[in-house]
Amino acid sequence: MKIAILSRNKNLYSTRRLKDTAEQRGHSVWVIDPLSCYMNINMQHSSIHVRGEELPDFDAVIPRIGASVTFYGTAVLRQFEMMGVYPLNESVAISRSRDKLRSMQLLSRKNVGLPITGFANKPSDIPDLIDMVGGAPLVIKLLEGTQGIGVVLAETRKAAQSVLEAFMGLKSNIMVQEYIKEAGGADIRCFVIGDKVIAAMKRQALAGEFRSNLHRGGTASLIKLTPAERLTAVTAAKLIGLNVAGVDILRSNHGPVVMEVNSSPGLEGIENATGKDLAANIIEFIEKNAADSKTKTRGKG
Repeated sequence: MKIAILSRNKNLYSTRRLKDTAEQRGHSVWVIDPLSCYMNINMQHSSIHVRGEELPDFDAVIPRIGASVTFYGTAVLRQFEMMGVYPLNESVAISRSRDKLRSMQLLSRKNVGLPITGFANKPSDIPDLIDMVGGAPLVIKLLEGTQGIGVVLAETRKAAQSVLEAFMGLKSNIMVQEYIKEAGGADIRCFVIGDKVIAAMKRQALAGEFRSNLHRGGTASLIKLTPAERLTAVTAAKLIGLNVAGVDILRSNHGPVVMEVNSSPGLEGIENATGKDLAANIIEFIEKNAADSKTKTRGKG
């Protein structure tokens, strides 16, 4: 097969692993910066160009689109979809996953475990918003934040009020969530491919830190999932529409709760923690599913 990987940096661990693994399995692989692409959209022959050259026909495309380029990156991916190229994750599903509030709304509709979440845009709503999620301590999140950036733990009601007023004053989109104290600064990253959790790791925050992201110094270790946690992770990925997802869950007193569904989960931390070859699992999934009939939206989302 001829496979395109949409990635801004060909030297990133995940991009390299996917490229090397696909080539070892006999595929031809191009790493393409989505911001270098521009598109010709017409009835007869739509196409994608890079530096004056039209890209060849591909069988499949693997989107590794960063949050900061979601709008343009998904537009490029949508063009591939409209041209009949099989996407590992579809553009509409990636857009859903990047909108934290929309993701929470979709999951709540199907009774997936979630932390109590509040959303408002007026300072006058803040007191009721804080009460809605059970009071302080509580977690405040920027909707556009990634890798733990823009996530604040407000330990007192006064601190929560101050932070919320500041974010609202900057016209930032934020949501407020209950703080799951019993999680102890740890979360679980479930790596879902298709309808299975292929690997899982526990991420533990540094002492004095509540964000467990590996980018923020958190540590990773193997963990055994319960059947409820496996079901929650697979269901969450399916509801967002992702074939490959990193589903982050917390262990709460009332069962597993989903914190986020990531459409471009990194491979390095979880491959090192579990010893599993997730790049090979992803390429195998593409080999089995890369057919026009498997693409649900064909760029319609």
